[in-house]
Amino acid sequence: MNTKENMIQDYDAVLDSLYGKEGTPERAQFEEKAYAFYTGSILRDARKKAKISQVELAERTQTTKSYISRIENGGIIPSVAVFYKMIAALGMEIKITKPTYYSQYDICNTPYVCEPDECTYGKK
Repeated sequence: MNTKENMIQDYDAVLDSLYGKEGTPERAQFEEKAYAFYTGSILRDARKKAKISQVELAERTQTTKSYISRIENGGIIPSVAVFYKMIAALGMEIKITKPTYYSQYDICNTPYVCEPDECTYGKK
């Protein structure tokens, strides 16, 4: 058993070695492709769960089946307007919330989960 293969790695370090540091054009290109893939996967899974065909979703969103297919395959990222139309057509909604921060990574040095404005651990 090769212990090197079973070691936990810092994922940012892995991405840095494969695609360059954050802010480089290569890393930005990788991240854009990853977002396109993730967005497409979410929409495809939601469409299938709703039992709606690509053709029907295209009609509901005033797009084409080809456009829906390219989104679902991660080839393109839909505009915000089309994304909202797709979400509504699939019977879903978008909720915008403040993220929860893990204090060990952000504001203070405790292992507790806290909101950034409410975190009191480690403050003097």
